Amino acid sequence: MGFYSTRILPALLDMATSGAGTERLRREALAPARGRVLDIGFGTGGNVPFFPPDVVSVVGLDPNPGVERRARRRIRAAAIPIELRIGAGERLPFPDASFDTVVTTLVLCSVGDPAATLAEIRRVLAPGGRYLLLEHGLAPDADVQKWQHRLNPVNRAVFGCSLTRPIGQILTRNGFTFTSSREFFRDDAPKFAAFTTMAQAVPSGSEKAL
Repeated sequence: MGFYSTRILPALLDMATSGAGTERLRREALAPARGRVLDIGFGTGGNVPFFPPDVVSVVGLDPNPGVERRARRRIRAAAIPIELRIGAGERLPFPDASFDTVVTTLVLCSVGDPAATLAEIRRVLAPGGRYLLLEHGLAPDADVQKWQHRLNPVNRAVFGCSLTRPIGQILTRNGFTFTSSREFFRDDAPKFAAFTTMAQAVPSGSEKAL
């Protein structure tokens, strides 16, 4: 990774994913988290203040070593043990059934292979575990989609993030069933980046056992 990726990009993403609106959504999305948690795309640790009391430990995983300096400050202030690991969602360095909860917040837009990442999430979830997500993606509105496709190359170059991934479809095509889901346009973001999915999901078939 070069200077931009390790030094500039973490600061940009920290600014872009901060603010009262995003913090409110993080708190809501993470409220059902419990037990052993894996936070994929941990970044600079924006989720840290919002893990609820039922969480006993967190492993934060991120592919960019440049996030570590900013993340460590938040980790030191946390009320629960948090371990930061460098690694990719497509190849999780953990045994099967390791976590009660897996979290992604504003991450599926940037992973290189969403299908591989979701397969790994299914693998590491313990029986009865759940996947919590807060993601932005392809809007249902055709006019908004036109702008998303136009701006996608620039957004990917600057932020490493795709605007055109249909989040709900990606999950259901890759072995997950939603147990709850809310889709909406954020009112504090540009329309092209505002369509948001907040959801809980489980590996398909396991919802019968919940």
